[in-house]
Amino acid sequence: MTKLKTTEVVAKYKKHAKDTGNSSVQIALLTERIRQISEHLKGEKKDYASQLGLLKLVGQRRRLLNYVKRTDLAEYNKLLKQLEIRK
Repeated sequence: MTKLKTTEVVAKYKKHAKDTGNSSVQIALLTERIRQISEHLKGEKKDYASQLGLLKLVGQRRRLLNYVKRTDLAEYNKLLKQLEIRK
């Protein structure tokens, strides 16, 4: 993911000026990386290293989503809609 794309995602999901580590921002960044790797794997079906990396990213995003769901249900529902994630 390029620096420009990262800054765009952070700018969209941050809650205040210096917010880069918020759970919502982390989930959005992980979602973007998951989408990029998924697109890569459509053409490279035997890239098993990328498949493993994708599974790790999905698991990490799932754990973060569970945390947000426990702490702030409204934010969780908002994130699912904005990022178009099935859950």
